[in-house]
Amino acid sequence: MEALLPTIDSPADLRRLERAQLKQLADELRAFVLESVSQTGGHLSSNLGTVELTIALHYVFDTPDDRIVWDVGHQTYPHKILTGRRDAMKTLRQFGGISGFPRRSESEYDTFGTAHSSTSISAALGMAVAARNLGEKRHAIAVIGDGAMTAGQAFEALNNAGVVENVRLLVILNDNDMSISPPVGALNRYLARLMSGKFYAAAKQAGKNVLKNFPPVFELAKRLEEHAKGMVVPGTLFEEFGFNYIGPIDGHDLDSLIPTLQNLRALDGPQFLHVVTKKGQGYKLAEADPVLYHGPGKFDPKEGIKKAAPGKPTYTQIFGDWLCDMAAADPRLIGITPAMREGSGLVRFEQEFPNRYFDVGIAEQHAVTFAAGLACEGMKPVVAIYSTFLQRAYDQLIHDVAIQNLPVVFALDRGGLVGADGATHHGAFDLSYLRCIPNLVVMAPSDENECRRMLTAAFRHDGPAAVRYPRGTGPGAAIERTLDPLPIGQGVVRRESGARPGAQVAILAFGSMVQPALAAAEAIDATVADMRFVKPIDRALIEKLARSHDALVTVEESAVLGGAGSACREVLDELGIERPLLHLGLPDRFVDHGDPAKLLASVGLDAAGIEASIRARFGELLRETRRVRPAA
Repeated sequence: MEALLPTIDSPADLRRLERAQLKQLADELRAFVLESVSQTGGHLSSNLGTVELTIALHYVFDTPDDRIVWDVGHQTYPHKILTGRRDAMKTLRQFGGISGFPRRSESEYDTFGTAHSSTSISAALGMAVAARNLGEKRHAIAVIGDGAMTAGQAFEALNNAGVVENVRLLVILNDNDMSISPPVGALNRYLARLMSGKFYAAAKQAGKNVLKNFPPVFELAKRLEEHAKGMVVPGTLFEEFGFNYIGPIDGHDLDSLIPTLQNLRALDGPQFLHVVTKKGQGYKLAEADPVLYHGPGKFDPKEGIKKAAPGKPTYTQIFGDWLCDMAAADPRLIGITPAMREGSGLVRFEQEFPNRYFDVGIAEQHAVTFAAGLACEGMKPVVAIYSTFLQRAYDQLIHDVAIQNLPVVFALDRGGLVGADGATHHGAFDLSYLRCIPNLVVMAPSDENECRRMLTAAFRHDGPAAVRYPRGTGPGAAIERTLDPLPIGQGVVRRESGARPGAQVAILAFGSMVQPALAAAEAIDATVADMRFVKPIDRALIEKLARSHDALVTVEESAVLGGAGSACREVLDELGIERPLLHLGLPDRFVDHGDPAKLLASVGLDAAGIEASIRARFGELLRETRRVRPAA
């Protein structure tokens, strides 16, 4: 049998296939996804689950004229492969390669850039309204996962969409959190096709028009219809939003998907299709453990993912262990995560303290205000959240926590450049957006033990505090098992310059930048301070270094605009001290995806880059530097 996938370079090629050929294409596409991800790493379970849905959408709709918006977008590898990027998959998520998420600049088929959840319905509605107002007949389709439906924005969009007239909007709920139940079979396929057909829609509307003249009968008929549909589908909620609900149908059954989508394409107004898929579909290891295979690195598909030998603990593990230790010591501790139990290191905490563990779903705003409510009643909530996701709850952080000066701890994972997920997931802005908030303490550890002690300091602080740490492992510092806090607002000098007065440079490093700063300092004989706190900043240490050195350098793995370096400059200005000051940090642009080490080097934040920047700015000063030797 001749392979089909190599002949598909665009959805137009796909639409030239016979319906009977699509099953073969699905098998080839699923095998290609598995092979590709095993070579590059990336999201696997979710992409294996959307193969048939992707084929059906591009087969039925006239893409890219019809717009498809993929929520989160981590399930779009089949979409990328079918839209001309098959050969580019070998560069997926690599430096200079294609993104793991939809990106408008990458393809005309990527109609909206996504990577955070629950934005698809809002964006697709905007596209549908634009098409209506421009007199265009194109459709807008939002594909949203069941997890993303836990976010308030999804329901805000549904609430708006249900009252917008004359739009061609289709919302597809990709329900992959449950197995396909008995109602999702031949009978349900028939009902889905029937309810999505023109005859049913026309008959329904005609019946409404007639019965409206007899209100009691109309109301009875409406209730009977809702009851009948409710027996086979959980669609009443979406009907109340103003959508015509269809489903649930088997999202792996092309003979169900395609005719249902064809029927829905012929209908006007907001439509809601509920499909049920299985994460990891077609690859038994991923089906059995979709969490393990959610975002694997490189692996052998025949052998599966092998358990790695224990190495240095990650910062996430440091936090998870600290959380359990502190919970054992203080019954007031409550752990909260917005749907990131594994990613934020709360698996053990959930097992040991189930009554004090709360996964609130993809609802960051709720997570923060929920924590504020707990704090009002004497609890000590710890919100474990990625830096990039806390951005979604910025108003709640300010209004509900900081203004009221409530003791909420924010454990900010993934601070700085996270790697292959790219600009949408880099923790690039937290030091800037946190330090401007009154009452908030902001810390950045340089090693594992500092992280543990900072978490303790944050927990014991009588007010809001954030500990911001990077993804991955630290330098390997010995970890003290005690729960001793660091004194708030105090940095420490890690290396003293031996240069003579008049040629001394001090590097004020924050968090993850302490280690590369120390390496750079060895080459140029500079002083290095581990500043530890972004807020309150150690004013006394800054003044001491400024008065004893001829030039200062600040280094942070965060946006240089308004960040920790700016805080140092503000202190110098207040003290009236004038010193040459070089700010190093993330540039005023979005940093792309790739290996973290390569990304740091690309923005000059590795040891070599820090040294080069200092030499370029203070070269003349450094040429005068000499090591002071003790007298014989």
